Amino acid sequence: MSMLVKAAHHPDPAWRGRIAATLVALILLWPMLVASEFKPWILLDAQSLQATWGFLSGFFPPAHSREFLLLILEATWQTIAIATAGLTLGLLGAIPLTLLATESMSVSLLETGRMRLSGAIVRQAARWLLVLLRSVPELVWALLLVRIVGLGPTAGVLAISLTYSGMLGKVYAEILESSEAHATQSLLKNGGSRLASLIYGALPASASELVSYTTFRWECAIRGSVVMGFVGAGGIGQRMDESMKMLAGSEVSTMLIIFVLLVACADLVSTFLRKRLG
Repeated sequence: MSMLVKAAHHPDPAWRGRIAATLVALILLWPMLVASEFKPWILLDAQSLQATWGFLSGFFPPAHSREFLLLILEATWQTIAIATAGLTLGLLGAIPLTLLATESMSVSLLETGRMRLSGAIVRQAARWLLVLLRSVPELVWALLLVRIVGLGPTAGVLAISLTYSGMLGKVYAEILESSEAHATQSLLKNGGSRLASLIYGALPASASELVSYTTFRWECAIRGSVVMGFVGAGGIGQRMDESMKMLAGSEVSTMLIIFVLLVACADLVSTFLRKRLG
């Protein structure tokens, strides 16, 4: 009975901590909201509502002429090609960097318990290169590359490959280091190369996780290739930018629908691959 009375007086023993954490979060968040000039109530202003209605009313009905749809389907296919080619090039850069950055693939560390100085320098250099590549967003790379190689898909492919080399290499190294290393170490101890140890030792133990992350990054590459189109890197994003500049809302509406369907299809493909390897 006394326990029930005590529980009634103190329904949540950690209520003081929860309130304190909430207050601290609000104190930290408020200056950030002020600095970002976050003012959502502007959306409810009469002038904003009128401008929103004028903008959205041009979206209906969506453009559906045969000539326009063929043009957009070609741009959509180009978007998929940019994302896939960029990811493939990113993989070609990420795999050797993963071999260099993964500590469990070090032969000297395995044999002597201590990594050689030269190996430590190379490994650290590979990790810093991964940091450099992934710290620059693909949109920024695209802005730079458009100035170098000109407008078109080439800039988008290169931008995705540079950023995703860093992302894939870092996550691949973390996955391999956290997986079961017995088979990898056995191959290295018996004279196997790093590449052979990776293919026959590390990959079988972590293939599902690696494929899952890679397909997720492919989805992200598709979304990123659309955004990069706005800076002239080709694909459906570039077509959408042109339509928005011409205030062709019906064309933008059609492209938004196709983009949603494209991302949904990419999600279905990645889910199918994860289930097959799960």
